[in-house]
Amino acid sequence: MARGDSGMADSDRIPIGRAPLRGRRDALVTMVAFGDFQCPFCQRVEETLARVREHYGDDLRIVWRNAPLPFHPEAQLAAEAAMEAFAQRGDDGFWRYHDTLFDHQNAPGGLQRPALEQYAQQQGLDIARFRAALDQNTHAPSVQHDVDLASRLGAEGVPYFYVNGTPLVGAQPYEAFVALIDPVLERARTIQPRSRAYAQMVLSPVDPPEPAARPSLPPTRVGPPQLDASTVYRVPARGAPQSGPADALVTIVVFSDFQCPFCARVLPTLEAIRSQYGRDVRVVFRQMPLDFHPDAMLAAEASLEAFAQRGDAAFWSFHDTLFRHQQDAGGLQRPALEQYAQALGMDMGRFRSALDQHTHRADVDSDRALAQSLAANGTPHFFVNGRRLVGAQPVGRFTALIDEVRTSALAHVRAGTPRGRLYDAIVATGASAPVYVPTAPTVPSAPSAQPDVDEYAPVHVVRPNPAAPTLGPVGAPVTVEVLTDFQCPFCGRAHPIVEQLQQHYGAQVRWVHRDYPLPFHVNAMPAAEAAREVLAQQGAAGFWRFAASLFRNQQQLDRAGLERLAVAQHVNMARFRAALAHSTHRVGVQDDIAAVDAAMQGQGVGTPSFLLNGHLMAGAQPFDAFRARIDALLQAAGRNPPVAPSAALGSPRVPTAP
Repeated sequence: MARGDSGMADSDRIPIGRAPLRGRRDALVTMVAFGDFQCPFCQRVEETLARVREHYGDDLRIVWRNAPLPFHPEAQLAAEAAMEAFAQRGDDGFWRYHDTLFDHQNAPGGLQRPALEQYAQQQGLDIARFRAALDQNTHAPSVQHDVDLASRLGAEGVPYFYVNGTPLVGAQPYEAFVALIDPVLERARTIQPRSRAYAQMVLSPVDPPEPAARPSLPPTRVGPPQLDASTVYRVPARGAPQSGPADALVTIVVFSDFQCPFCARVLPTLEAIRSQYGRDVRVVFRQMPLDFHPDAMLAAEASLEAFAQRGDAAFWSFHDTLFRHQQDAGGLQRPALEQYAQALGMDMGRFRSALDQHTHRADVDSDRALAQSLAANGTPHFFVNGRRLVGAQPVGRFTALIDEVRTSALAHVRAGTPRGRLYDAIVATGASAPVYVPTAPTVPSAPSAQPDVDEYAPVHVVRPNPAAPTLGPVGAPVTVEVLTDFQCPFCGRAHPIVEQLQQHYGAQVRWVHRDYPLPFHVNAMPAAEAAREVLAQQGAAGFWRFAASLFRNQQQLDRAGLERLAVAQHVNMARFRAALAHSTHRVGVQDDIAAVDAAMQGQGVGTPSFLLNGHLMAGAQPFDAFRARIDALLQAAGRNPPVAPSAALGSPRVPTAP
C-alpha cells in the first residue's frame, strides 16, 4: 500500500527515511529487514513474513534495507536493480521486483544482468533508464548507505530484523516472530501520540523473548559457492590474439592482466606446454585488467593496438615485452608503452591516437564482461577447451587437463568433426554462466559442540609469503590467515575478537596477516602500504601496534591521518613519506591479493575472512564461533585446547560503529 501523507515519526538510530516500505505508513509496528537477494536464508524467510503480514494486517509495516554479502557475487547488482524499480515505480514496483528476485534466486542465471533486465521489461519499467542505472551504478551509494547502517547497528549477516528497535536474527519460524511482535504491539498501543510509537520504542525497545527470539537458523555465514570444475563453458576464441594453429585439438583461452605478477609467473609454464604439445595447442589471449592495477588498462589497450596494426606476431611480441618490464619503475606507463611500440616499428601516430582516444577500451571492456559472466574474477584464469583452470598452476595441472580434453577432442575428430571447426563444436553447447556444485549452506554448530573438521572443506592453500607479519610459532598446530582491509568496518569489528583469540590460544595458533584491500575502499590500499612500511622499519611488533591503531581510527585513513598515526608510533617519517609517495609496498600488497584470488580458484571472498588451516570462515563472527572451529582443529592434531574463557572474562564486546 502506498504511504500516506501523515505517518510515524522517524528514528535517528534506525531511520526509515525513503526506504521501500510494505504496509501502512502509520502502522504501530515497524520491522526493518536487512536482506540479500542471493542469500538462501533470506529467501526461506519470505514465506514466513507473508504469514506474519497476514496475521498483523494494518498494524505492521516492513521496511527493506539492502545488505548484500561480499561472497554473493550477484547480490550487489540485484540490489541496485531493485532500487531502480523503486525509483521508477515506488513501493509497489520495488516489492514486485523484490518478490521476482527471490522467486528466481535458484534459477540458472536468475540474478545476472540479462535476467534483471528481463524482469524489468516484464514489469513495464523504462528499460533505457533501467540499463543506464545499472551501467552507471546509480544506486550503489544507496546500497552502501544501507550496508553502513547495518555495520553501525552491529547487524552481522542476513536476514537481520529490527522490530521497533528489538533485534531478531536469522530465518526464524513464524512462532518466533509472533513471540516478539505481540509484546511490541502491546506496548506500542500505550504510546501517545500514536505517531511517536516507532521513534520512542527504538530508543527503549522491548527485550527479546527467551528462548523464542534465539535464531533457529542463524544469519548466513557460508563460504563462497564451489564452481564445478567439470563444466565446459562457451568461451569464444574468434577475434582475439592467438598463438598456435586455429585447428589445434586444444584451445586455451587465458584471461590475463599485464600488471599481475602471477600472470607473469605462469608464462614459462605456457611456453613449456607449447613446446610439449606443438600444433595440438593454441593459446588465445583475452584482456582482464584488474581495477587495483593502475597501469593494467592502458597496457591492455596498447597491446590491442599492436594487434590491430601488425596482427598476432606483433601482439605476442608486445605481450612479452610488457611482462618482461612489468616490475620496472614506470614499466607499464605511457612513456614506456610508446618506447616499446617504437622499438617494434609501429606507426606511432596511430599508436598515440589509439591511446589518446581509448580506441580499444570497448574491446577490453567486452573481454572483462565476458570474464565476469563466467565468474572468471581473478587472473590468470584459463579455459582449456572450455574447462576452467584457475591461477598460476604448475605444469602438471595443465598437462593433466590438456591430456583429458585432447582425448575427447580426438574422439570428435574421429566422429567426423573437421579440425578447423573443432573448438567451436566442443564449446557450442557449453555453459554461458557459472555452474556451481550443488551444496546447501551449512548451519554452524552451537559453540559448545565440537564441529567435525571435514565440515569446513575445501582447503584453500595460499602461496606462502615469507615477509608477511605473523604472531605465534611456525610449528603451531593451527595457522589462521587473516584476510584484512583496514577500511572495512567489519574488519574493525573483528579486530578485538582476534586479539582475544590470540591471548586465549597463545603458542597453539599462528596468525598470519594477509592484505586484501577492496577496490571500493579508497583508503584501504594506502593504509595497507603504510602498515607494510611500519613492518619494514619496526618489525612484526611494530606492525601489529600500527594495525591496531588503523582499526581504531578507520575514519582517518587519508594521507594526513596515516602520517599522524605514524608520528605517534615514532617511525622514520622521511622513509615513511617516501614509501607512500613511491608506492614502495604496492606490489607486495597486490601479491597478497593475487595469492588469495588464486587460492580461492575464482570464487569471491570478502573481508574479513579467515583461513583456519586452509578452511574458510567468513565475517566478523563471535569469539565462540572461532573457538569451536579452532578447538576442533587442535583436537584433530592431537592437542588439548585451552579451557573456555571464564564467565568473568566473557565474550569480547563488539563495537556497534566503526
